[in-house]
Amino acid sequence: MLEELSPWVIAIGASGAEGLNDLQALLAEWQEIDAIVMIVLHRPWEKDTHLRQILQRSTHMSVQIADQGQHLRAGCIYIGEPSRHLCLLSNSVSILISDPERAHRNRTVDLLFNSLVVLGGQRTIGIVLSGSLDDGSRGLAEINDAGGYTMVLRREKQLRPGMPENARAYDGPVDVVGDVSAIAKAVKGLLAGAPQPS
Repeated sequence: MLEELSPWVIAIGASGAEGLNDLQALLAEWQEIDAIVMIVLHRPWEKDTHLRQILQRSTHMSVQIADQGQHLRAGCIYIGEPSRHLCLLSNSVSILISDPERAHRNRTVDLLFNSLVVLGGQRTIGIVLSGSLDDGSRGLAEINDAGGYTMVLRREKQLRPGMPENARAYDGPVDVVGDVSAIAKAVKGLLAGAPQPS
């Protein structure tokens, strides 16, 4: 019964200018989807990057800075703030983890992904886009272990491994590896109930 009533939750992690470009391209491919979309992008702490406004230009969905304890709605996109990290508290309620000392600065994608495990893998999708280092690798494996779907961007001609490459190498299978268009299509297929390759 839970699977029929609960909205899909899509968590996306990315970093830097390249990751922002990926996010804009992915949202432009979707325009509107019937899911709760939660985004973590590594970005500067010391200034306003206007992330909400930038993302809003790429989508018809409402992009919001989440409030503590907010009831999240399908068809909306949620982001946190540089020092308040977005996570999922329960089925569709947000929690913001205050981090003025930047204790989680390189693990904010993992925080979000790990919080999705509260749903037991039902109707959850974790997506890793461009970024440096390996944030998101552990959390994506947790989503996989809980029965959720995992997707990773395939990048060409990288000088060194980054978030997508480390996520693929970390642990457990990844359901979809492809470019932004392939990921967008796979997500739409899941939401429409299309069978996925095993």
